[in-house]
Amino acid sequence: MRVQTLVAAALALLLAALPGLAQARDGDGYRYYSAGDVNAERGGTPSLGLMLIGGADWSPQAWRWFAEKSGNGHLVILRASQDGSDGEWLMDEIGGFASVETLVFSSREAAYDPRIAEILDRADGIFIAGGDQSNYVRFWKDTPVAEALNAHVRKGRPIGGTSAGLAILGGTGYGAMAPEAVASTEALADPRGDKVTLVDKFLDVPFLANVITDTHFSERDRLGRLVAFVAQARAAGKEDTIGLGIDEDTALCIEADGTARLFTTSDGHAWLVRPQGAPRFADDGTLGWDRVTLTGIGPDSRVDFNDITVTDPAFAADARVADGVLSGVPTPNRPRWAIAIHGGSGVIERGSLPPEMDQAYRESLEKALAVGSEVLANGGSSVDAVEATLRVLEDDPLFNAGRGAVFDAEGRNQLDASIMDGNTMQAGAVAAVSTTRHPITLARAVMDKSRHVMLSGEGADQFAREQGIEQVDPGYFRTEHRWQQHLEWKRDHQSALASDPTHRFGTVGAVAIDQNGHLAAATSTGGLTGKRWGRIGDSPIIGAGTYAADGRCAVSGTGTGEYFIRENAGRQVCDRVAWNSESIGEAARNTIGAIGALGGDGGLITMDGNGRIAFAMNTEGMYRGAATSEHAPRVAIYADEVIDGTE
Repeated sequence: MRVQTLVAAALALLLAALPGLAQARDGDGYRYYSAGDVNAERGGTPSLGLMLIGGADWSPQAWRWFAEKSGNGHLVILRASQDGSDGEWLMDEIGGFASVETLVFSSREAAYDPRIAEILDRADGIFIAGGDQSNYVRFWKDTPVAEALNAHVRKGRPIGGTSAGLAILGGTGYGAMAPEAVASTEALADPRGDKVTLVDKFLDVPFLANVITDTHFSERDRLGRLVAFVAQARAAGKEDTIGLGIDEDTALCIEADGTARLFTTSDGHAWLVRPQGAPRFADDGTLGWDRVTLTGIGPDSRVDFNDITVTDPAFAADARVADGVLSGVPTPNRPRWAIAIHGGSGVIERGSLPPEMDQAYRESLEKALAVGSEVLANGGSSVDAVEATLRVLEDDPLFNAGRGAVFDAEGRNQLDASIMDGNTMQAGAVAAVSTTRHPITLARAVMDKSRHVMLSGEGADQFAREQGIEQVDPGYFRTEHRWQQHLEWKRDHQSALASDPTHRFGTVGAVAIDQNGHLAAATSTGGLTGKRWGRIGDSPIIGAGTYAADGRCAVSGTGTGEYFIRENAGRQVCDRVAWNSESIGEAARNTIGAIGALGGDGGLITMDGNGRIAFAMNTEGMYRGAATSEHAPRVAIYADEVIDGTE
């Protein structure tokens, strides 16, 4: 026998002899992992309980509850992707289990393996992880695995699920069997369409027989599609069907007697969706429903699933659906509106600005915030608010945008701007304009009144004239301060980084959320002093310097544009929120970290779908500010200044 073979055999024996060490063994169509001692005695007696998790972070409190429900015994996690690392995390960070075994399925054939049946039969608790619920339907429906899950519950033992795992626990579930998942807008437009793939007669879980569940709820704007799911089920004869949506980082734990409480790590909720009366369907399939009762379950609420009553609800409202559009939805745990702005970043150490300049910058930021706040407080859209805010900053010679923009190598002002509507995902941008007083208004016109996203140079200014947007002589943008910077650059060929370290990256930007929960972002700049060859930075590039998507984030950046472009900074923040389950603050900081790793620096202002604001920078300062329906305008300049209520 070769040495390698002897070593492998010895290692296998060692793993088998160490029950606390994670190990993996392949089966036919599945992989098996374990952590802890699968042969240990459990500490108590399992009892029935349901743990319904909305995705992303797992609440330690909820998991300790589930461990107790499992009799501090043996947990089995079911998956159709990834590995057994969750088992190690539960053993190391949560405790309370004798062991955690993980089965990762890759085929339907695995469901018929006797070893799978044996593992499920002796499980004290079963948890179905996230992934793609269509795999769970394909692999388990009408197989011994489904029978084993139902038998587990009949024995009075706990079961739980998160994301895709939760989706299949309801008496009717969204199976996601179409090639693409359905979004709220298209589901409401045709609740009985091909993409609304509901599955029933799968699992039989107590208290959920008439419930359809959905997860990542507010973060991914899934209320509309859950209403559509309920409409399809009721139209098929299941008239008692209701919806239960659960936010990310949130778990609803149901006791054996049907009472329930909520645990959350990020102010999340569970949503009971109970439409009144029958749904209406137009000739084209579009949904109409006059009254959709929404009840929020928070940490202080108590729920009885025997009669679906909620004591101390976090919120309650009646929404409606008209012509496939859902309205009247409450916005819990977020301000009615919020706005954040920046005016560039740089080497702004305390004492580097004369007191009068420090005060002037703060007053200018407060003035811009007041204009945007007024738009939002009066019910205006987030797009209107960011445009109005940047118009103020474009007119302020303190900032490198509009009047006060820096000069290029040939002594001209070349202006860039962009804007994005997170509700429609429409965007507009302009680059190298020279006669349009407010480039941000021109970018808005490109978005609203053309089929394009970006226009540049004389063509962009011509489009502005055709749209009746105010034009000025190019000399309007000139200020003596910027001209002296240009002359200094001509003498010494210094970059703007050297000529104005306290305003190293001169860009203005705004992000906002309005009273309807829609996000928007906008950015405007004069670029770099002495820029040549038609250089364009990140500010007018959607996804780099500007980005917005409802339910995820809105972003505006200021910094070394070439690095923001390479890192796709704006879109990266949103993707980190959506796919890495990062908070808006973590996403902003990690994105700036990625830019810094390449050698770039600057700052970001960001906002998530709940109106939470975060600033991130790797410079000594950034001119910035924020205001919400609950907080008056607050501004800051230096990196060590903290604006209350922001991450």
